[in-house]
Amino acid sequence: MAAAWMAALSLALGAGAAGAQIRGPSAEALEAARVEQARVAREYRASLERLIPFQEQAAARATATAQQRREFAARGILSRLEAEDSERIAAAARAAADATRASIAQVDEVIAEAEAAPEVAALPLPEPGDLRELPTLIRYAGASPWSAAVTARLQQFFVERFGRPLPLSAAGQTALHDRLGFDHRNAIDVAVHPDSLEGQAMMAWLRAQGVSFLAFRGRVGGASTGAHIHVGEPSPRLTASPR
Repeated sequence: MAAAWMAALSLALGAGAAGAQIRGPSAEALEAARVEQARVAREYRASLERLIPFQEQAAARATATAQQRREFAARGILSRLEAEDSERIAAAARAAADATRASIAQVDEVIAEAEAAPEVAALPLPEPGDLRELPTLIRYAGASPWSAAVTARLQQFFVERFGRPLPLSAAGQTALHDRLGFDHRNAIDVAVHPDSLEGQAMMAWLRAQGVSFLAFRGRVGGASTGAHIHVGEPSPRLTASPR
């Protein structure tokens, strides 16, 4: 079952319009693959959400302890090194909670892509320069392949245009993509809404450079949850079964 599921989703995400030509059991397997991937992603997201309260409580306790020890150190009751150790522990606790929140946002992006897979698969096979816009996504087929050099130029453009770093949410393959079975080696995800000024400027730049992208507006009924721009070809296939 796992092998069939992986092969089906490979066809769904990698072949573009090929999905429109699939009939019978293959179409059923493709849909089952999409549903299964979204289910696994939602379950993982729920586990992260359950973790957040505990991490936030731990961060609050560590921060309060660090503050108290700073005061003790200032009064000479505690050594400066002990106070600094408490600061490091508190910073690590806050970073852990922040990392979990970032992972939740990244899972939302994966869910958005999984749920949009049927729309991507149903689009006609794109020619270089084709731009297709649907209510939930925009796909542009460029002639230039994605590369690290493209990312570097995009980062420079974004900083010069908006005065802040490019909000990368996934650069290449991440632990999350390994967990959920996405092949994300030749792509990046940028956490900007495609309808925002930043998103519009970024898509215009990518089109000028001839670089493919998929822009997701977010899940239906979920406002802008999961909205992002995937730079590169669609995540094409599963390389491992979800776990």
